[in-house]
Amino acid sequence: MILMIVVVLVIVAIITGVKFVQISALIAQSKMPHPASVVTAMKVPFSDWQPNVTAVGSMKAVRGVDVTTEVGGIVRTLGFKPGQEVAAQALLVQLNADSDIAQLHSLEATADLAVIVLKRDKAQLAVNAISQAQVDTDTADLKAKLAAAEQQRALVAKKTIRAPFAGRIGITSVNPGQYLNPGDKIATLQTFDPIYIDFTVPQTQLEAIAIGQGVAVTADGLSNQTFTGKISTIDTQFDATTRNVTVEATVDNPKQNLVPGMFARAVVTSGATQRYLTVPQTSVTYNPYGTTVFIATSAKNDKGEDVLTAQQTFITTGPTRGDQVAILSGVKEGDLLITSGQMKLKNGSPVKVDNSSAPLNDPAPTPQEH
Repeated sequence: MILMIVVVLVIVAIITGVKFVQISALIAQSKMPHPASVVTAMKVPFSDWQPNVTAVGSMKAVRGVDVTTEVGGIVRTLGFKPGQEVAAQALLVQLNADSDIAQLHSLEATADLAVIVLKRDKAQLAVNAISQAQVDTDTADLKAKLAAAEQQRALVAKKTIRAPFAGRIGITSVNPGQYLNPGDKIATLQTFDPIYIDFTVPQTQLEAIAIGQGVAVTADGLSNQTFTGKISTIDTQFDATTRNVTVEATVDNPKQNLVPGMFARAVVTSGATQRYLTVPQTSVTYNPYGTTVFIATSAKNDKGEDVLTAQQTFITTGPTRGDQVAILSGVKEGDLLITSGQMKLKNGSPVKVDNSSAPLNDPAPTPQEH
């Protein structure tokens, strides 16, 4: 029995000793300084901001129409090549009009005869050889024959299809010898120098939009090209579902690089330039309880050495542009702002700045192809 008690006491002593060693190690470890977290940081600067409204839209021709024919007929000649620039009233298609021209000549001859008959009957009326009623009938007959000839002349003219305005003619599937029915599409004719861009603006930004404001337009596929124009029209009503209004701007397009139907971005400048404290968007943390950033401040460690520590600060943000966001309050110019790596920080955490891989901070980034 005594032996058993001795064994138990020995085991308890061993366990107690092990726990004492472990607890002592934890206490010693807790007193050791935490290693500094590696972050990127920058001094907060002021930057000039140009207020603007950014939107996406579609390019639209100033004038565009599907060229068709009013009358049917066989295509005799094509007066254009697809993609060609054509002048106003340039010949596009000539339909066969031989039978129509022959009919016109017949009607003109009939009208000429009616002129002779009327002239002769007027002479006879002067000597009372015929009645006034006969002359009236001759006059009406002449007018009818002249009208018939004029109608036939208009039909012949419709067999010659001309460009209603100057522009670029598109692809056609019409060939000489092909029969065209009334209303058949020949090709699309469009004018796009200048060219329109249509885009929508929300109701909340309507005050920033006015006719005559400058617009800068860019489009995918046209790298490093910015086209300028001005707002020409603001629609008279909002969309009842989206509460957006359509805005139309006229854009200079001298080389006709912008084509109707293209997707494009429009930036409308509005108001005077403003100055804001400007930081990368990666430096800002949005929480349910508020928006915060971390500022790196100098402090003394236990050994009296100067170190940087992170201090969390609540801020108020303003507008954004590209990779940047404006800060309205909470920081001041020159503060050392932590721009990345802040997710692992808390108040008082020691930090080490390494800007070898700083986050993007471009006010107007462009898509990069990889």
